[in-house]
Amino acid sequence: MNWQVYEIVLRLRSPMHIGCGKVGNLLRTRGYVLGRVLWGALTMRLTRLQPGPAADSRLYRAMGDRIHQSLAYTYLYPALKQGTTFRPIWPWEEDFNSRFLGSYASTALSYPQQTAEEGALHEVEFISPFTNDTGQPVHLLGYLVTREDAPDWRAVLGQIQLGAERCYGWGWVEPANDPLPLQDEAPLFGGDARIELANHDRPFICLEDGKPLLAHAHLSGLPAAGAVEPLVGREWRSDNLAHCYAGQHVEFAGIYFQPGSKILQSQRFQIGHFGLWTPVP
Repeated sequence: MNWQVYEIVLRLRSPMHIGCGKVGNLLRTRGYVLGRVLWGALTMRLTRLQPGPAADSRLYRAMGDRIHQSLAYTYLYPALKQGTTFRPIWPWEEDFNSRFLGSYASTALSYPQQTAEEGALHEVEFISPFTNDTGQPVHLLGYLVTREDAPDWRAVLGQIQLGAERCYGWGWVEPANDPLPLQDEAPLFGGDARIELANHDRPFICLEDGKPLLAHAHLSGLPAAGAVEPLVGREWRSDNLAHCYAGQHVEFAGIYFQPGSKILQSQRFQIGHFGLWTPVP
């Protein structure tokens, strides 16, 4: 079954926090949207559009598996509009943090003492919906590759929330335009990568020597220079015999080069589940 690639641009309507660990009281954010975050948002919304209550994790897992099989996607990166196009702004650029990041501090209160509750002070870093210097609207740019049997992802693009703190209204996005269909071997992200679809069971990404990785790429045999990290996520698996409640199941995906690492020679990658890249000959 053939694949079709679309460019998607989402307008960020509220602060967005993509968890990246904690330093002191500060909950840090990544400067991009992980494929796992996009997968989770699509899975949740598409599952809840189905008839009947969505109170069993197996319903979400079935939809998530369907998305794995019929959709592939890149990470989403902040982008600014320039004329009629959108230019991605890489988080590893020198002035990214000062232009795009902010933070919000809060604490729980101890009402009998009329003071802040001990140990509750925390500060959450976020990607702002407007740039800090010029006040330009911030968009998220990425690519979604779909097959004919994919669920109706277009219908929910304007109904998803990305990242954490969603109960406080964070992470809302809306489509900035209609998804733009692209041809096989089209350049992505302004030419920093190229998509390859023909005669493959999964989409491929091609990078030239010296280009940055634009997703987490498995480090096995990959000639690259940069930081590495283990990818670990919490899941809800209500049919487990143990650790069956939300967030109790811990899933280890492997060790990967971080986005922004430089490859040392031209390389092809297969786009796997959660938008992770696996190097191929």
